[in-house]
Amino acid sequence: MTEPDERPEHQRAGDTVADAPDDNWVDTLAPPRARPFLRLSRADRPIGTWLLLLPCWWGALLGALALPERAGWLTIWILVGCGIGAFVMRGAGCTWNDITDRNIDDKVARTRSRPIPAGQVTVREALIWMGAQCGIGLLILLTFNWTAIALGVLSLGLVAIYPFAKRFTWWPQIFLGLAFNWGALLAWTAQTGSLALPAVFLYMAGICWTIFYDTIYAHQDKEDDALIGVKSTALLFGDNTMTWLRGFLVATVVLMSLAVIYALAPLANPLKMSLGLAAAWAMGWHMNWQLGKLDIDDPDICLSTFRSNRDAGLIVALFLAITHFV
Repeated sequence: MTEPDERPEHQRAGDTVADAPDDNWVDTLAPPRARPFLRLSRADRPIGTWLLLLPCWWGALLGALALPERAGWLTIWILVGCGIGAFVMRGAGCTWNDITDRNIDDKVARTRSRPIPAGQVTVREALIWMGAQCGIGLLILLTFNWTAIALGVLSLGLVAIYPFAKRFTWWPQIFLGLAFNWGALLAWTAQTGSLALPAVFLYMAGICWTIFYDTIYAHQDKEDDALIGVKSTALLFGDNTMTWLRGFLVATVVLMSLAVIYALAPLANPLKMSLGLAAAWAMGWHMNWQLGKLDIDDPDICLSTFRSNRDAGLIVALFLAITHFV
């Protein structure tokens, strides 16, 4: 006698994405017709939105600390606007990624359940959906100053290139870092009115952080990637991954510390400087904690460790926010 299947209906139907969290809101609450499009945008996996948003918050908060006369409602709007923008532009980027990877995703166990290879969305529908998300992002961007708007437009080139990087370089994580941390430059500029060295250091710190967490993520797919000829730092580093990750941890902390020093030194406020530097070092502590529990040969541990980087980035935002009140 066959045991009854007690899984939720959406799981029995086989229409979920393999690496989405169980019982996420898209699979349980969203209208059925909207679900494939929300999955294209990774709305069922919010970690990517957080990882795109957090460098924006770093840039806005550090910029407001550097120029306290410009802090206030402008800062609040940048934080909120970047939140909306990160959601829709991450969705647009993921949609573009799935369009370009549609002939690869159907060969990888973790990705063949995505909406395009699964036949739930056509390429034409995905392109229309991507355009709609970009339109919302543009409306948000137009509320910032002209320099920030120009930076936002320039970022589209990085977004367009990233999905192809794994075809021609062992370092696609660098291209992801260049795209995902652009918000540090944009939000700093939206807050202060111009680009400056602290924002560049913050951007570089974010790139090192992205290589750190996305190498961990890429270890989930290393066997499939090797079979189909897709490149990644997980394959490049191999058994030396932990050594490389420690190096990127140190680089992240050092570069973020330089961003804080260059931004806050003119204020001559030791307490603010101490708290700002604590943000970088607390993030480094969290990244070191991740390495302590990481097993690069266990996909489940790789995924949970990767997701914990939301908390690592939030630590920085929290410390910088607290610094405003001392």
